[in-house]
Amino acid sequence: MKTNQAITAFSQSEKIKSALIWVTQLTEVHLALAESDKPGAEKIIKTLVSMIGNEITVAQKTAPHNDWLEAEMDVNNAMVLLNSGVAHETGYHLTQALSKVTNIGQQSMTQLIDEGLL
Repeated sequence: MKTNQAITAFSQSEKIKSALIWVTQLTEVHLALAESDKPGAEKIIKTLVSMIGNEITVAQKTAPHNDWLEAEMDVNNAMVLLNSGVAHETGYHLTQALSKVTNIGQQSMTQLIDEGLL
């Protein structure tokens, strides 16, 4: 990976990791909400998951890595579950995406450290 791509990958991975953690926690909170509040929460969760997918697409184009594609598939699977009305089942897929994004960030950070940039 080129240095500029490693910087982009590291930056994007940190942003996406945070978003994945937040949306995963939000899906857990969703379970405790009153039934009347769940549709609104589901709309927010869907919006966030969609935004995460968009960020992964940007990352893939600017700093190609196979794990971006796999993370995108995990996010897409989470969106399918959301659209099927089972938001509480998305945790596994979001966690899988988080693992892949963390791997990208770790590899990028290691490269930047090796180059003396971090």
